[in-house]
Amino acid sequence: MPEPNVPDRINAETLDDYLEVMSRAVFQTGISWRVVESKWPDIRAAFHDFDAARVAGLTEGELDDLGQDPRVIRHHGKLAAIVANARRLRELDAKHSGFAKYLRGLGDFDAALKDLKQHFKFMGPTACYYFLYVVGEPVPPHDEFEKRYRT
Repeated sequence: MPEPNVPDRINAETLDDYLEVMSRAVFQTGISWRVVESKWPDIRAAFHDFDAARVAGLTEGELDDLGQDPRVIRHHGKLAAIVANARRLRELDAKHSGFAKYLRGLGDFDAALKDLKQHFKFMGPTACYYFLYVVGEPVPPHDEFEKRYRT
């Protein structure tokens, strides 16, 4: 049985899966996970079930509309980051013949953390840890992560 507040791991198979997990990490940055959890079904609907191609194609006008949508957490920077991250996911997926191949080619956690922070918006150490953990990539034990990156 998982500990309380420990997210379940998923078998990420599509870019949509990766985008959804990454977007949750983005929204949770600086916001109570309970708030994000309570709004998640509506956020998912507003972002077209995190269809990576569709999110990557959102226009500035559509992004502005999302910023007025009460179903989502209306933080323009985070909304824009999700669109930018969808675009970057698609680029890396194409470049590496699969996003999973990109992730597995990053090496250890430190290298993955550095690369993810460089390529994706609103992805600090905790968001990267969450993302990698949930999609099933190797991460250090949480207490080690906390000591190294959060002190």
